[in-house]
Amino acid sequence: MEKLLLKIEILEDADSVARRAAVIIAAAAREAVAVRGRFILAVSGGRTPWEMLRKLAGEKMPWEKVHLVQVDERVAPVGHADRNLTHLRTSLLVHAPLRPEHIHPMPVDAPDLEDAPETYTRTLREIAGSPPVLDLVHLGLGPDGHTASLVPGDPVLEMTDADVAMTAVYQGRRRMTLTYPILNRSRQVLWIVTGSEKAAMLVRLHAGDRSIPAGRVRRDHSLVIADRAAAPALEPN
Repeated sequence: MEKLLLKIEILEDADSVARRAAVIIAAAAREAVAVRGRFILAVSGGRTPWEMLRKLAGEKMPWEKVHLVQVDERVAPVGHADRNLTHLRTSLLVHAPLRPEHIHPMPVDAPDLEDAPETYTRTLREIAGSPPVLDLVHLGLGPDGHTASLVPGDPVLEMTDADVAMTAVYQGRRRMTLTYPILNRSRQVLWIVTGSEKAAMLVRLHAGDRSIPAGRVRRDHSLVIADRAAAPALEPN
C-alpha cells in the first residue's frame, strides 16, 4: 500500500492559495501547449477555486489552446446557484477568451441521466484521446474526506471500467463525476484545501489514508496547496 506523502505548500490564507494555484495552472498550460499543442484543464467547484479562476483569467495563458472540462457537477437547472458551471462562468468564462467550443460542461440537464456519463466520456475521448488523459485536474477536499463527487459509501467509488458516472443523492442532489480511472491517468493533480473544517481530513490525505475517498487519488505528480487554517498539524514549527 502506497504511503508516499503528498507534496504540500502551506500559505498564509485562502487568497494566497488561490493566487499560487493560478500561477501553477498557467505555467502548466504554457508547458503543455509547447509540448502537445493543447492544455486540458479539469476544474472542481468551491469558494477558493472560484477565486483561483478569477485570478487565472489575469495570467499569461495560451487561451486559444485551452480546453476546460468539469470534474463534477450537480443535477440542477441551468443557471442555478448549485451548478458549478454557473460559478465557472462568472469567475472565469466571462473574463478569459476561451473558445466557446473548448468549454465542455457536463450534460446534467440531459433527458436521460443514465446515458449522460457515456455522452461526456465521448466528449473527453474526442479532446483527450482514448483513454482520455487530462493535463491538470484541480481537486478539493470535503470535511468528510470526499473529493470530486466521490463521496463515502457511494457505489461509484468501486467503478473501475468507466471514466464518468452518476452518483446517488448527496447533500440533496445527484451528481455527475469523474471517477478514479480518469483522475489517476491525469498528468498532474492540484489540490486546493482551505479552511479549518478540512484540517483533520488533510492530515489523513497527506498520510495516504485510503479509507477516505480522497486518499485513493494518485499521489505522484500531485501537489496540495493549503492555507494555515487547513494545515496546522502539517506546518513545521
